[in-house]
Parts: sequence; C-alpha cells; structure tokens
Amino acid sequence: MTTFRSIVSGCGSYLPEKIITNKKMEELVDTTDEWIIERTGIIQRHIAADNELTSDLAIKAAERALKDASLTADDIDLIILATSTPDQTFPATATRVQAALGMTKGAAFDVQAVCSGFIYALATADNFVRAGQAKHVLVIGAETFSRILDWEDRTTCVLFGDGAGAVVLSAHECEGTNKDQGILSSHLHSDGRYNDLLYVDGGVSSTKSTGFIRMKGKEVFRHAVVNLADVVEEALSFNQMNVEDIDMVIPHQANKRILDATIRKLKIDPSKVAVTVQKHANTSAASIPLALDEMVKENRIARGDIVLLEAMGGGFTWGSCLIRW
Repeated sequence: MTTFRSIVSGCGSYLPEKIITNKKMEELVDTTDEWIIERTGIIQRHIAADNELTSDLAIKAAERALKDASLTADDIDLIILATSTPDQTFPATATRVQAALGMTKGAAFDVQAVCSGFIYALATADNFVRAGQAKHVLVIGAETFSRILDWEDRTTCVLFGDGAGAVVLSAHECEGTNKDQGILSSHLHSDGRYNDLLYVDGGVSSTKSTGFIRMKGKEVFRHAVVNLADVVEEALSFNQMNVEDIDMVIPHQANKRILDATIRKLKIDPSKVAVTVQKHANTSAASIPLALDEMVKENRIARGDIVLLEAMGGGFTWGSCLIRW
C-alpha cells in the first residue's frame, strides 16, 4: 500500500560566537577543568550574547536547513519549534521564526518537552506528513539555557550551553515497510512522578518568575541510562531490527558518562555514536539537531543508513526516532 513518510531533506545549525571554556568556568564558580571533564566530558560551551534571543538562534539554524534542502519559506507548511527557553511567555517563539523567514501560510507552534523536545517535535511533524496535512515541515530545537542557570550552582551551571539546530522534513511516497526511506517510527514517553529530580524552580503561575535549573544528578543519571536503553530497544523491536542494523546513533548530548553507560548497556559500537557534548555541552532540545547536522556535514551519515535518535529530559520525558536516511 502506498503511503507517505517523512524524509530529512535538509539540516542546519547555529552556535553563538561567545565560548566559555572550563578554564573560564574556574573563574566564575568553585570548580576545575579536570573535575568538569571527568564528570561530564565537557570542555566548552557556547553562550548567547545579551541581545541574542532563542528566536535569533532558531532563525539562523532554520535558514541553513532551508538552504540545505533547496527550499524557501514559501515551500514550508508548518514550523514546530522545540524549546524550554522561549522569547516570551506568549506568543510561541515559532511564530517569530515564521515572521522572520517571511512565511505567511500554514502554522507555527512550540513544543516543550525539555531535552526530549526535538524528538517530540519530530514525531509531531512526522504525523502531520503521514496524515497528508503537510508536505514540508521545518522542525527546530533552540535554547538559551544560559538564561535559566544559577551561576553560583557549580553542579548545574557547568553542564549547559546555548544553540540551535533544524531539519526540514519532506513528504515522500513509499511502500510502508521498514525498507522505506524516511522516519520509520517514533516512540514517546513521560512520567510526571519524577518532576522534582530535574526542574526549574520558577514559573508564570507559581512564582511569577523564570527561576533556575535544579537537578539531582545521581538520580537523573540512573533513570537516563535505563530509559534510554529501553526506548532504543523499543524502536528496534518495532521495526524488526537489532543493534547491529544501526549505522549511527545521535543521542541527546547531556553528559559523556550517560552516553558511555548507555552504549555499554546496549552493546553498541562506540564508533557509531555521535559525541559532541565536549564542544557544545548540554543544549537541551538543540543538542540532537546540532549533533545530527555535524554528522551530516562530516559525511558520517550516508543515504540508506539506519539512524537512531534518542533523548531524555525533565518531566521525565524520553523518546526515540528511527530513520532510514
């Protein structure tokens, strides 16, 4: 039976110019370069300029993804922006991107699932394509997490950075089997019982303030390794594949120790796993599209490859997406 799948027709990313190295972090908070590298694998992070908004980062990544796809804003039917650091409480930051790109048709909205946001946005976009409601969708992950960091909390401020990544999904007619090109399946989960393990201690209806990130790192680590391994196995089982079929894993770049532990649990060849956390730190919803764009630009992903995306974030939320490139 003929059906539609979403193929990735273009990728793009953007990182702010300002870089804070671990050595610089030593001047800002009681920590050391050695401690940060040992615990996280992070060497540096990009920080948005004072006048640089989440929408500014998103717009630049979106423009590059459109150029890579050889499309213009007129071709786009829908924009979905994953972010936990919007420009304003409302309207959606996606509508600011829409206006800046000159897109006057279709729709634009935000998705909030913290570090899993890009997976949630990708799954949502894919369903619009499968339903025949969109031909081309711009999916963006963009964050300015530096704005919600307590720069006196050494357990969190060393972990995060700012950035944006984007992909264009385009409808592709196919047979509806796991041999098709495009997104084969997406798998989303959440469990609100773990709210207090990773959260921001502010909000519009609670404190009337933005708040700062708070995290219980050991508990988050434990849940992350289990949940990420489970959701990877779920995607493979659903598509009747096994670990050996994977050509590239693009994980959420939270922490090198989490990446290593997940790799060991799944018995995946480390050479097949994208690792960019050392350069970008944790950019939340932006981390997967940033890493994906880097792998594409380095020609580490070829047409026909099986690419697995996976992430876990506050909520807890977690998910995976399996793509035949």
